[in-house]
Amino acid sequence: MRVKDLPPTDQPRERLLSTGATALADRELLALLLGSGSRGVSSIELASRLIAHCGDLGALSRAEAHRLLAVPGVGPAKAARVAAAFHLVRRAQSEPDRARISSSADLAALAAPLLHGQPKERLVVVVCDARGAVLRRTVASEGGSDHTTAPVRDIIVTVLTSGGSAFGLAHNHPSGSLEPSPADLDATWRMAEAAETVGLHLLDHLVITDTAWRRIPLRA
Repeated sequence: MRVKDLPPTDQPRERLLSTGATALADRELLALLLGSGSRGVSSIELASRLIAHCGDLGALSRAEAHRLLAVPGVGPAKAARVAAAFHLVRRAQSEPDRARISSSADLAALAAPLLHGQPKERLVVVVCDARGAVLRRTVASEGGSDHTTAPVRDIIVTVLTSGGSAFGLAHNHPSGSLEPSPADLDATWRMAEAAETVGLHLLDHLVITDTAWRRIPLRA
């Protein structure tokens, strides 16, 4: 029976979308990678034959694409797709853990390289997930030697589109002063309020110079 002839609730793609990948067997997940079967063989059956050909799923994950071509019904496109998918997994597993923010000092360390030695004020936003893992670090604005804007809406959009649930802000004072200006205080309070409105959490806003840093109060 072809996969598309199965009831929708039994088809791997629909089950993955409705209940998650953990609900699928190995051969069903592999069938989604294959995309289709071959003449007289469904994608699920072809997936089973691929796993059996290599011995088990672990061996399949390490197999070179040319070895998969020995399975009838598996052409270059299918073999390359499967090999590429497993290689992506290995790359992801070999990447170092993401930096995390668990304190103001962590935020300062992450933002400082984008601020030190700058002749103009610039504002950096560091986006995190719910556990503090850093998803993105970027310059949100750059102004003159003694001020820069804090574009509340743009920063909120940046955090949301990056998939973050929390974020930290930091900006430099080229003068070397760690004292937050009235504009710094006002921008911080407006940002904290805007973040709370859309379900985000402002972790901190720091003033950073080339030699030190200071927290700005998040509430008046």
